[in-house]
Amino acid sequence: MKWITRFCWIFVGVLFIFSGLIKINDPAGTAIKLEEYFEVFGHDFGSFFLSFRPLSLYLAIFLNVLEIALGVALLMRWHLKTVLNALLALIVFFTFLTFYSAYFNKVTDCGCFGDAIKLTPWESFTKDIVLLVMIVILIATKRYIPAQRNYRMAGIVTGIATAFSFLVGMYAILHEPILDFRAYKVGNNIPALMKPSEPLRYKYIMEKNGQEKEFEVYPTDTTWVYKEMVPLNPEAGPKITDFSVWNDEGTFTDEVFTGNKLLILVHTVEKTDKSAFAEINKLVEELQGAPLQIWALTSSGGQQFDVFRHEQNLAVPFYFTDATVLKTMMRSNPGIMLLKNGTVVGKWSRNDVPTAEEVKSKL
Repeated sequence: MKWITRFCWIFVGVLFIFSGLIKINDPAGTAIKLEEYFEVFGHDFGSFFLSFRPLSLYLAIFLNVLEIALGVALLMRWHLKTVLNALLALIVFFTFLTFYSAYFNKVTDCGCFGDAIKLTPWESFTKDIVLLVMIVILIATKRYIPAQRNYRMAGIVTGIATAFSFLVGMYAILHEPILDFRAYKVGNNIPALMKPSEPLRYKYIMEKNGQEKEFEVYPTDTTWVYKEMVPLNPEAGPKITDFSVWNDEGTFTDEVFTGNKLLILVHTVEKTDKSAFAEINKLVEELQGAPLQIWALTSSGGQQFDVFRHEQNLAVPFYFTDATVLKTMMRSNPGIMLLKNGTVVGKWSRNDVPTAEEVKSKL
């Protein structure tokens, strides 16, 4: 039993640290997931939960830092009883969320490991059940965990880890994630990721006389009743499925991937950082005559954005893109993305507006 306990001790601690580090690298991504949960709970249980939406980013930072701090404290055996009880409460909370997502098919990606590792709702729930069992084992057999002989040093290490994770989160908010796991990271070709990497193959779930059977070729026997179609190689599917650019004149998605495009991304005009547009306008002016086109992409309404760009003196044409896509492309609002024939060659947050020379050097 001692070795089972020690395995659970190390496994739980390392996994909580890993999960927390992946997410604190991109707290805005965690905040987006929390907003999804608040919207679902607001719809299912009452509008009270919608009042938490403005707090999503703060809660994301708190939960991500807490995961890291508890993981480090567990490995350091610092205030072990308190830490184990806190881990139990946290994993019960996560297990409820993942079960609710899986059973009712509400949030199809819990974001347990951010954009780095995608889990289905049932995979996330299974992972949480395993962690829950391990934490219960640790609580019941904590006497087998090696004793901590230097509480002061354990507390210092836990404090340093907590402060470090908080600073990483703040950096990611003010700039962009240090490690970019999204499909729109620098070096990726967007149009290529909008296509399957290989032909998709499917199996067909059919039913006859109360019996289910799988077919890789659709049966010609019409007595079989179709139930569902399941991909056999889902990993080959497009990594980007919802990117589109349009305005009142039509669709301009293909034009975005032609030549050099500097995209100024404004999620919504209500939440954008208006103080950044002085530098952005300076950049636009300095790039006049450069071999590139400058577009603004937004999810705000046309009339609303037209008023906004005149207020900010943003003299560029604007187009529309889905709000979720914009948040995935750039966490910063506004943000700047440089495309060269559809390949992302540069990304800058509102606090890192580049010089014209920086932009030209990437063309």
